[in-house]
Amino acid sequence: MSKVLEKHQLTPSLSIYKQSNCHNWIARLKLNKTYFSRSTQTRDIQQAMAKAHRLYFEFEVRIETNTFVTDNKKFSFVADKVIHQMQQALAAGTGKMIYDDYIGALRKYHIPFFGNTYVTRIGVDQLTEFDQWRVAQLGRIPAKSTIQNHNSALQMVFDYAVKKKWMLVSQVPTLENNGAGGQRRAAFSVDEYLIVREKVEEMHLESIKERTRQIRELLLDYMDFAILTGMRPGSEMDNLTWADMHIERDAERCRFYVTVRKGKTTKYTGTREVVCKEAIVKVLQRLSHRFPNRHKDDRLFRLPDGSSIKEMPRHFDKALELTQLKNSQQGERSLYSLRHSYITWELIAQNVSIDVIARQCGTGIQMIEQHYSHVIPRMFGRELSGVALETKKLLTKQFSEVDYDELLQNQIDRWAKNYKRRGFI
Repeated sequence: MSKVLEKHQLTPSLSIYKQSNCHNWIARLKLNKTYFSRSTQTRDIQQAMAKAHRLYFEFEVRIETNTFVTDNKKFSFVADKVIHQMQQALAAGTGKMIYDDYIGALRKYHIPFFGNTYVTRIGVDQLTEFDQWRVAQLGRIPAKSTIQNHNSALQMVFDYAVKKKWMLVSQVPTLENNGAGGQRRAAFSVDEYLIVREKVEEMHLESIKERTRQIRELLLDYMDFAILTGMRPGSEMDNLTWADMHIERDAERCRFYVTVRKGKTTKYTGTREVVCKEAIVKVLQRLSHRFPNRHKDDRLFRLPDGSSIKEMPRHFDKALELTQLKNSQQGERSLYSLRHSYITWELIAQNVSIDVIARQCGTGIQMIEQHYSHVIPRMFGRELSGVALETKKLLTKQFSEVDYDELLQNQIDRWAKNYKRRGFI
């Protein structure tokens, strides 16, 4: 049970005190024969006194103007309202892609911790306890980008509470970001990727349920597409349609581009064009064979019944666990590690510069330098060592050379004619 350690009476109706279970000073106010307690959110006694007087004045004005806020809305109630708003915006096409991350953060972290706490009672001490609890849940200090997303989601809850007059602006705590700096990203070596891919293929062939077989078959295409383009699994790839694939060809060969319209950075950078590796034709062959009656606005990655897939990460994680490749020195691997693998392989291949990779992947040069600094010296291996070595092309090792046989040439002809006639392959 908490115990009052120190108390100071500022006026007959206002005092501050410190409890054994709280680092900050607490203001106690008496208005209309009713007592209220609020955290001053500071350990400094002078600042606490000033904050207590401001709280008293603000409460007094609110009572006189009938805008007083009482502790009657718990965090879970307000958070559910905010989640519902974001879901409606996403369904209407007006929501931001990042809303999915905000919803996930609120459901997985904020609601389990703050759920039964009144929004007006969440202050610095509660946020500090939450930070410690989150580290325990994750097993590590979260990255700054993770905390930024969590803070943005939490701020939406506070803003909504203020808008509904369930909370005063002065009661909204300041959210800090003490996350870990940029770390080396978990990626696959070429051999590791091949091992995982073979396992997914094995799982596909051994599937008992038809839907499971279809998901794993699509997962193979999804994996190869990510590793051949460097696109972001999830936000970018899930929104691709057949109309986003563009073909250029000469007498014998073809080149594919992808228009990225929706994703993590498109709000700030607009659409971007991604150049595909040559072996992308193999992925498109498989997809176009399975979907001969495709339409312009059909999603590229979907099941035969037209439904989108949310289970692919789970099946990919299963393959990682079965091959014992889930964990690496840089942390746990996931579908997103395919993007990191693409960037790493391109840097090592020495055939493109950092700024070109940054544009291709829709990110900044600073991010590449920050997260892939361990790879960059190898880009200049010949210059630094003075030794020229013959190196195999990584992606050639990963995929056999594209054989432009008669069957593929006929397919390319059909794609080119379709693209010219209807605007998609």
